[in-house]
Amino acid sequence: MKNDVIGLTRALVAQNTINPPGNEAPLAMMIGELLAQNGFRVEYVPFGSDRLHVIAERGLDRENLPVVFTGHFDTVPLGNQEWSVDPFAGEIKDDKIYGRGTTDMKGAVAAMTIAAIQAFEEGTPAGGVRLVLTAAEELGCQGAMDLVKIYTGLGKARGIIVGEPTSNVPAIGHKGALYLNLKAFGVTAHSSMPQLGDNAIYKVAKAIVKMEQFDFGEQKDPLLGYSTINVGKVSGGLNINSVPDHAGFTIDARITSSISNDAVLEKIKKEVGSEIDVEVLVNLPAVSNDINDPFIHEVYDACGIQREQRNTPKTMPYLTDGSVLQGAYGNAPTIILGPGEPEMAHKIDEYCHVSKLEQAVDLYKKIILKNEKP
Repeated sequence: MKNDVIGLTRALVAQNTINPPGNEAPLAMMIGELLAQNGFRVEYVPFGSDRLHVIAERGLDRENLPVVFTGHFDTVPLGNQEWSVDPFAGEIKDDKIYGRGTTDMKGAVAAMTIAAIQAFEEGTPAGGVRLVLTAAEELGCQGAMDLVKIYTGLGKARGIIVGEPTSNVPAIGHKGALYLNLKAFGVTAHSSMPQLGDNAIYKVAKAIVKMEQFDFGEQKDPLLGYSTINVGKVSGGLNINSVPDHAGFTIDARITSSISNDAVLEKIKKEVGSEIDVEVLVNLPAVSNDINDPFIHEVYDACGIQREQRNTPKTMPYLTDGSVLQGAYGNAPTIILGPGEPEMAHKIDEYCHVSKLEQAVDLYKKIILKNEKP
């Protein structure tokens, strides 16, 4: 059955949406049709060939703003190791449902879909609900970025729930990301006569040493701590007995809200110097919130987070579409809350607990019905 969270999760997992290429359209249509059958106004927004976003809403009114739930349809590849279960079967064993996307994050998409449907069966949510379900998240939130550029119907939000895996514990922020590809060029020559060439690897090596010592010059972010930088990949040259005429490396900078991504980018360019070309691959801001925002405490209440626990709010290490949507919704409070296990994302034999999926439906419903019309 698709009308319960387990049945719907299994149906979603059965759709292969590995990115690349994605092919999210059949899954998007499945979700859209289910929501339309249950009274939601559904709109499909194209994103390339066989790829769709879904915008679904119900119960919107002029006096109150809706809660926005967001999730993505695509998954990462299966990996090189063999799975012990069929990654597209949604096999259930010992309170675990297995398959690619169960944790990240088809389980959460199923939970928010079922919760939204059931909320209107059980009450009348003030402000209503909007679902913003995206294609193409896994390689840097390209889908969400395209959506906010071309789609004019996002409206406003009382708050945003991002269903990425948190084991149903609300997190109120994550760092932003700046992914860079850096290249240097030189002149090739025989390695026995290096003075006749220009060694690109030496240029890159000097730049990498500077990155090891890179100072963001920021104040500690009260929620997210300090920004970090990592050189993750180095390449260059063709053979041992030639002066290399090209070399490159990549940077992954995770940036707090205490400094802008653009400021970090300019500082990196200055540090590496004019001999290094810098290409921006991903540039996404942090998700950060005022810990005293009423919506955040509504979510804490729904999740049973005690008052004394709220003084040390949880944040997540990964990126989400919240980086794009929080700004698109006028800096609305944005919380990451999903049934998946963070440690299982992208792993072989990925699973999500059945009990966590069912709990997520209840939590999402409580959030939706918090401001119920009399």
